[in-house]
Amino acid sequence: MTFSETEFKLNLNSLPENINEVEPFVRKIQRAYPLSEDQYFDILLVLTEAVNNSILHGNEADPNKNVSVRFAMRNRQYQFTITDEGKGFNPEEVPDPTAPDRIQTPCGRGVFLMKQLSDSIRYSNKGRTVNINFLMR
Repeated sequence: MTFSETEFKLNLNSLPENINEVEPFVRKIQRAYPLSEDQYFDILLVLTEAVNNSILHGNEADPNKNVSVRFAMRNRQYQFTITDEGKGFNPEEVPDPTAPDRIQTPCGRGVFLMKQLSDSIRYSNKGRTVNINFLMR
């Protein structure tokens, strides 16, 4: 983990146990910036889901591939960028988990939760990069 005044970075090998590195990363951001407990938990959940998706789905848990997480505070927004080295995906093709035929499906809610808990989310780089913003409250 590296930290500067304006940007924090976390680089992870794609091992499932490295998902545990997200919480200390978010705690350090909380100590540096005025995150409420509610916003801390929203950010923690969203970043954990994004990193989980990058490690398990994007990089297929290949320890030779990396996931990078970058944080910057700009224009009263907490900005996160998560990038993996996988093949990518089309986020428009992710089924809506609230659709009647999917409501009982036990998985597939992560992208939906990320959208609901963040203020904005945008995919680029063929789905290998996700930019997630939270407004300062």
